[in-house]
Amino acid sequence: MNLLRSDAFLIALYLVPLIAVMIWYVRRHRRHEAKHVATWKGAVESGLTEPASLHPVIDPKRCLGSKACVSACPEQAIGIIGGKARLVDPAKCIGHGACKVACPHDAIALVFGTAKRGMDIPQVDSHFETNVRGIFIAGELGGMGLIRKAVDQGRQAIEQIAKRRDGAFPYDVVIVGAGPAGLAASLGALEKKLRFVTVEQEDAFGGTVYHYPRNKIVMTAPVQLPIIGKVRMGEISKEKLLEFWQGVLGKTGLKVNFSERMEAIRPDGKGFVVRTAKQEYRTRCVLLAIGRRGTPRKLDVPGEEQSKVVYRLIDPEQYRGQHVLVVGGGDSALEAALAMADESGAKVTLSYRGDAFGRVKQKNRERLQAAEAGKRVAVLLNSNVKRIDADRVVVDQQGKNLTLKNDAVIVSAGGVLPTPFLKEIGILVETKHGEA
Repeated sequence: MNLLRSDAFLIALYLVPLIAVMIWYVRRHRRHEAKHVATWKGAVESGLTEPASLHPVIDPKRCLGSKACVSACPEQAIGIIGGKARLVDPAKCIGHGACKVACPHDAIALVFGTAKRGMDIPQVDSHFETNVRGIFIAGELGGMGLIRKAVDQGRQAIEQIAKRRDGAFPYDVVIVGAGPAGLAASLGALEKKLRFVTVEQEDAFGGTVYHYPRNKIVMTAPVQLPIIGKVRMGEISKEKLLEFWQGVLGKTGLKVNFSERMEAIRPDGKGFVVRTAKQEYRTRCVLLAIGRRGTPRKLDVPGEEQSKVVYRLIDPEQYRGQHVLVVGGGDSALEAALAMADESGAKVTLSYRGDAFGRVKQKNRERLQAAEAGKRVAVLLNSNVKRIDADRVVVDQQGKNLTLKNDAVIVSAGGVLPTPFLKEIGILVETKHGEA
């Protein structure tokens, strides 16, 4: 009898806590799954099911629901539904790939585009070299808009280019573009003592970052820069980031030829001749780090040629007290509208042809919702600009023409990928529909 009592005591001692832990785990799991299901339903109802760029596709046959990817994603874009990982908040995904690195079962592939929305990507190999041997692409032009990844690509491309030194050419490489990828590549070329020149069509460095509205917060993970070493930034404003890059140029003596636009590239034996608006460069290799902005996408409507129509916001203060129409549905459009509403007191209207802002960061979406609720920004979804007059604009919203008082129009509809230029020099461009 005592033995039975002893066994019962031991069972109670070990089994009851185990059962309690199991019950707690199951309940916690169900709560988390319910939250993830609700997140996915919310994304569907809001029309926010299309990721903006590089994003994960999860193989359900390989996924064992370890949650490693969920924990690794700082954007909380991934959840577990039915025991399998899923991209439950696609609009939040910014393509940093931490989920793929964390997955212990190799169940995640990173892809561009979706079945609904294709994405044009120049063809490059693992060294970021295109099908035209000697021409490399790094950064946003290749589909990677994250600063850290762009820096890595620029640095890695130079490592490969350094193996192609050829005394028959005055330059080992011409680097086109002074954004994060181009600057990292330039530092790498300087470190490896390559003969190089960096040309930038703008009058300042920064690439796409240079065109961000004043005080925009840029998220960037730690980066490894040639010569400089590891740099930790976290959340940093546009101005602070550009100030950092300016310090790097001063510290290293790196020279950039600003206001020098690249106009053409032609073959020259084993190398190339790069023609700019100022001169020609004979080089063994070319690294294109020109971003995806290309030529600004225009509205093609009457009145667009007026001087009050611009394609980027530099300083919100210049629009103080004015009636401004912002056109576009991406982060740049939202940030431009919010910057003017917050800093200059402009009367801002945001026009977007879609029915939801599916390609923007959650933080921007929440800020816009607050601004709209506070009547600081008027939002016109499912709308298209029909005509721009001297003091007003006509916007069509689902068949109804709206006439708005207007002093300025800012078109933030992205850029046209320089596909014709790339094809002219022989670079293959693929339209990705959910492919790596």
